[in-house]
Amino acid sequence: MATCGEGTPQWKTTIIVSTSLQSHEIIRMLNAQQHRIRFSDSVHPGAFIFPLSGTAFLMVDPQDLPEPSEESGVFERIKKFVQVHRNCFLLLHSPFKGKKELETLTVIQNRFFGSNLRILPVQNTDEIVKGMLTIAKATSKPHVDSIRDRISLARAHIIESSPVWEMLRDMLQNSADPPFSGNLCRRGRSRKVCIRCVSCCAL
Repeated sequence: MATCGEGTPQWKTTIIVSTSLQSHEIIRMLNAQQHRIRFSDSVHPGAFIFPLSGTAFLMVDPQDLPEPSEESGVFERIKKFVQVHRNCFLLLHSPFKGKKELETLTVIQNRFFGSNLRILPVQNTDEIVKGMLTIAKATSKPHVDSIRDRISLARAHIIESSPVWEMLRDMLQNSADPPFSGNLCRRGRSRKVCIRCVSCCAL
């Protein structure tokens, strides 16, 4: 008898990694999952790039960061990374149990507020690998299309079953001078199933 999970192929992808991470434990874990690793000197030190999903990750140890009142080349490295990659994540590798780590997180958030940088605090290599692969898989085809379809269906279901929409529909039906009669909107759809009725029929 086939066990749960059999028949579902393991997701594999290509990852471009900075040569500075060639001997890192993360590389061993990614190789164990049979991902295709390509090392490059042209990417930022500490960077992982997933070309099929268009995502990039930069790993930074808070110990390499200065005090909140000081400047550092690390901030410049993060800035260049953000300028190059549109969909980028900062892997902040720290236990985050102390005051200094939380202050560091706040400094980075304030420094890059409004940019396209997302910060992902991670405590160990397992969380780094899991976080990167989860995001990369969710933003790769065909998974991203499936997720979008599910979100659209869920949103439509929520809207159609919302009591607010029912209340607005009843208000339109009971309008003293309705712009139309019956249960059809101006587009000829049933008001109960047409989620655009409020916008198209209230004009």
